[in-house]
Amino acid sequence: MNQNSPGSESLEDIEMVNIDGIPLKPKNTPASSQTVFAVPEAYDDYGESDDGSRGLLSGSIERSRFDQPPGKIWAQVKGIVIESAPALLMTTVSLLFTGELLDKVSHWRAMQEVDQLIMIIPVVLNLNGNLEMNLSARLGTAANVGELDDPKRRRSMLLGNLALLQVQTVSVSFIAACIALILGHFVPGTASAQKIAAGEGRKSGLPTFVMVASATMTAASFSGIILGSLMTAIVVLCRKYNRDPDNIAPAVASCLGDLFTLILLGCVATVLIPFLHTIIPFVVACLVLLASVTCLIYTRRNEYAAPLLTEGWSPLFGAMAISSGTGIVLDMFVSRYEGFAVLAIVISGLPGAAGSILVSRLSTGLHTAKLALERGLPSYATQHKHPEPSSLLTMATLLLITLPVELIFLSILDAFGWLELPYMFIIFSVIFFFCAVLSSLVIARALTHFLWALNRDPDSYALPIHSALMDLIGQLLLVLCFEIVSHLGIKVRKKGGK
Repeated sequence: MNQNSPGSESLEDIEMVNIDGIPLKPKNTPASSQTVFAVPEAYDDYGESDDGSRGLLSGSIERSRFDQPPGKIWAQVKGIVIESAPALLMTTVSLLFTGELLDKVSHWRAMQEVDQLIMIIPVVLNLNGNLEMNLSARLGTAANVGELDDPKRRRSMLLGNLALLQVQTVSVSFIAACIALILGHFVPGTASAQKIAAGEGRKSGLPTFVMVASATMTAASFSGIILGSLMTAIVVLCRKYNRDPDNIAPAVASCLGDLFTLILLGCVATVLIPFLHTIIPFVVACLVLLASVTCLIYTRRNEYAAPLLTEGWSPLFGAMAISSGTGIVLDMFVSRYEGFAVLAIVISGLPGAAGSILVSRLSTGLHTAKLALERGLPSYATQHKHPEPSSLLTMATLLLITLPVELIFLSILDAFGWLELPYMFIIFSVIFFFCAVLSSLVIARALTHFLWALNRDPDSYALPIHSALMDLIGQLLLVLCFEIVSHLGIKVRKKGGK
């Protein structure tokens, strides 16, 4: 979004409680390229406006979307199901392999010799994943309000956002390296790490810091280039083929962000570890910083990306603080319960992905409504026979989509022989997974409306906090699930284990 887009100026004219149900896709008239917004016939008002009974942009009030015939409801949610279900399924598979990959990477030489690399993984994955989800949300909103329809503007906006992503990823990766250095002085090394490399102890000091910073910044930079380009391609293709990027891009960013960043971090660290006490890591870090400064200069000169340089930093560091609590939970229970790590990734990641879709859809609706008001409520002619679903109907749809995906995930664990899951544990895990998804959707809805009321763009502020909260809530619910089934005498084991 550019500086003239919604979220960059006062929003006093918009009553938050009457926003739900605003459609996501702008309609273009055949005679011109001017955007015409389709406004729904009704809204699911959950609060009374000053008029008493009128919605934000409509004179009619919808009593209940769920009172409509099933055919009409399906017509409203069809796009969400068709577009979101494959993305969420891919999210689950990606999260599953991320968990397995993390277990493998943690035994690589670089991770064993430099403890700070293990410590930095959760922080780097969280921060970079949030940045990529923010990018997908911003571009999804821009596409849905028609800002990517003009080729010249689209090129400038996409390049500006990719340059901004480079600045953000390198910055947060350097901060994460500093945090890892501090933690390295307080957290004792493991026995395996102390025995590695022919009896050498933990490596620490300036060479270690330079190596960790170099590896994380390089991995984050390459991840930003690859995933940023992928996100922009997905959004542009969705717009071209009349698909809603809000249903696809956030989930894809959520699932692929961790996987790509973890792979790149492991590979870069493996390449640099033989040169730990040489100047090579320092040279690599300087090259990455130089590229980041170049991107910063370009971003400051880009009219669409420059206003975003100062936005969205506070939720990133708030999410970092919340993630610290998540790390404590993981550290306390990962060795106590077999299979906790792989289950924790999905029970946190999948509800978070579903919530990110809702945040992106709600944010687009809010921006669309504000633009419609600013443009004097233009013609609302539309080819759609059905209005966009309300936020409550969207929440119910996402909730129903994720439950089969969770069952597929548990089936994959059993089919691959990774875990032996008793039927009673499956029942409880599905119940707590349902609670996690419901919590994710409720938090997403409330947080988006709260930030909009504070004149904060949800595309930049909502997803980091939401993602971090769901990581924590999901793991706490999984701990509760394990505690209950363990008191019932049920244990989760790896197949073939005792």
